[in-house]
This record gives sequence, structure tokens and C-alpha cells, in this order.
Amino acid sequence: MRAEFGVLRKRQNRVNLVYELFTNPPQRVSPGARKYKQEGKRQMKTRFGKFLAAALLVSAGVMGAATRESAAVPGSDADLATRVRHEIVMYPYYSIWDDISFRVNNGQVELMGSVNQPYKKADIQRLVQRTPGVTAVTNDLKVLPLSTFDDRLRLQVARAIYRDPVLSRYALQAVGPIHIIVDNGHVTLTGVVATEMEKNVAGIRASGAGLSFGSVTNRLQVENPSKKS
Repeated sequence: MRAEFGVLRKRQNRVNLVYELFTNPPQRVSPGARKYKQEGKRQMKTRFGKFLAAALLVSAGVMGAATRESAAVPGSDADLATRVRHEIVMYPYYSIWDDISFRVNNGQVELMGSVNQPYKKADIQRLVQRTPGVTAVTNDLKVLPLSTFDDRLRLQVARAIYRDPVLSRYALQAVGPIHIIVDNGHVTLTGVVATEMEKNVAGIRASGAGLSFGSVTNRLQVENPSKKS
């Protein structure tokens, strides 16, 4: 009886062991299996990294294409004029010796005015041509004569204007709003000032600077013109 009971107990133990093997597999693995498992993880990480990099490249390409398409789409002439004006004003060699204006019509830009150096004319045209939305550029900028006499007159008129107490605050700006255009001794003032008084003072100071041939042409515009009663 005891022998039969012992046999039944051994069988029960074997059944329990098999059950545990299926329900709770052993945590310990052989070194070879562990190495194989780690190698599998590394391969999975490598594959995932390649997939992620490819996905980022694709998304970057799509975003770049969308940006180029949006940049290529022209807006209104007013929007284009704002972009062109920004490019001109940010040109590092743009100074009070230059007077640049432009017109925009259906993406076509016409440059007008004058510059005191030949390279500025080419630079401005190149900047405008690269502006998104511009389809064509007509460059009618005039290059002022290269003259030491005109250069001396420019400096003398600039000192007289920007040192005046009424106008000296404008000297603090990167590019002063009063532009002094000198062409063979003839002086023309262009740009914008705040009041009629400032416009008149600038004209008086330019006329009193000397050296100029004839009277000074004052084409300054006024932001806040006085109201006529």
C-alpha cells in the first residue's frame, strides 16, 4: 500500500513539475541563448533607428517642398512691395547718399532713383531678383558721378543737417531718413521727416553748407503735415 502511494506521489510531483514548466518557464537561460537574445535586440534597435531616420528625411523633404511651394506662390503686389523694401533697407551698403524707389506691377519690379557707387546698382538688382514672388526686374537706377568734389560736398551737407539741434536725433539711426543726393555739385534732399519745420530747417542747413552749384532741391516728405485752416 505504501509502495503504491509512493508511486502515485512521484507521478503527482512529475505532473506538477510539467505544469510549472509550462506556466512559469525558468528565468535562467544558457549563455548562448542570452547572446542570441541580445543580438536580436541590437538588430531591432538598428532597424528601428534606420526606419526613424528614413521617416525624418521624408518628413523634412515634404516640409522643404511645401516651403518652396509656398515661397514660390506670389502674393499681392502690396505684399511683394513689403518684401522688396525690406531687402533694400537691409542691404548693408545702403546709405544716406543713395535714393532708391521702386514700383511693383504683377510681380514685375521697376527700380528707380540713384546710387553713389556702381556696385550698388548690381547688388540691389540681384537682391530684388532673389525675392520670392518677383518675376522680372527693370533696373533704372542711376549711378552718380564718381567725384571727390561731390564726396566732399556730401560730407559737408550731412554735417550741417545732422548736427543741427532740430535734426540731430535722426543721426542716431543706422541710416538717416534725410538722404543727400549730389550730382555734379547739385544737391537734392530726399526722404522723410516728421514735420514741416524739420523739412525747412534741413533745406536751410543744406543751402548754407556752401560749395553747391545753384539752389538746393528739397524733396523731403513730411509724415505729419500741418493742417491748413
